[in-house]
Amino acid sequence: MKWKKLGHLFCPGNNYDWMKTHATYPVAEYLENGIYRVYFSCRDASNRSYIGYADIDMENGFRVTNISETPVLSPGEPGIFDDSGVGVSYIMNVAGKKYLYYLGWNLKVTVPWLNTIGLAIWNDDTRQFEKYSRAPVMDRSDEDPFTIAYPSILFENGIYRMWYGSNLKWGHSITEMQHVIKYAESEDAIHWKRSNHVHIGLLHPNEYAISKPFVIKTAGLYQMWYSYRGNGDIATYRIGYADSPDGVNWTRRDEEAGITVAENGWDSEMICYPFIFDYKSERYMLYNGNAYGKTGFGIAKAI
Repeated sequence: MKWKKLGHLFCPGNNYDWMKTHATYPVAEYLENGIYRVYFSCRDASNRSYIGYADIDMENGFRVTNISETPVLSPGEPGIFDDSGVGVSYIMNVAGKKYLYYLGWNLKVTVPWLNTIGLAIWNDDTRQFEKYSRAPVMDRSDEDPFTIAYPSILFENGIYRMWYGSNLKWGHSITEMQHVIKYAESEDAIHWKRSNHVHIGLLHPNEYAISKPFVIKTAGLYQMWYSYRGNGDIATYRIGYADSPDGVNWTRRDEEAGITVAENGWDSEMICYPFIFDYKSERYMLYNGNAYGKTGFGIAKAI
């Protein structure tokens, strides 16, 4: 599959105290009349991350029609799992309710950070997302003792299937980490049974991180796009691709991702964090560029 880049859509410019920079991890939700709400993670002056959104008009040149005036979700109180920031991961309907899975992170002393997975649920009465718990719905465990992150979820045959990031180790530098993709299942989308098996592992020379998977199923084939970091002389993120007949046994085919950095501009140094969606029989990808989303997000179309 090849992707044609259609443009740079949005980048915060000190819009609010809580939205000074970054529009990382774009996740799209269809509203109406060609309008998609794109949730993203932004940062304040202290680098704490919040979740906001920008509404994009697919029918009128991907014009931004609205930007959230207040955060969709904010960091938690000091000491709990999301006190340093929240990062949007995935949105889906579960038993008639809208679930927003997010990454909660803490700054640490002996290692750079601790990531775990939280959940917020849309309240129709208050018209806002409310955190399900002050604790993660997926925390560290014996299977994932270091840090876990950014799920992608499908519902099939009464089972919720999650692909998520897990770090296998830390070291003296960030390049010594081993961040891979694992798998879990749930009957209620809250309590998860983990396989403790690496489903997408490290492959390239010097590779040390595979992050934020996004999985779809097309004509019986499971397809995953993700970000990978470290490949010979290339130190920054690129978008990779894998496919699977069953969602369990995956083959990496990064050369078939069909999109890479530009020669210049906002996505010339890095490309990462893909989100795939279909609109009017066309397939689109939202993605981040340089500096892990500091330059905002853009859109591409499958050709």
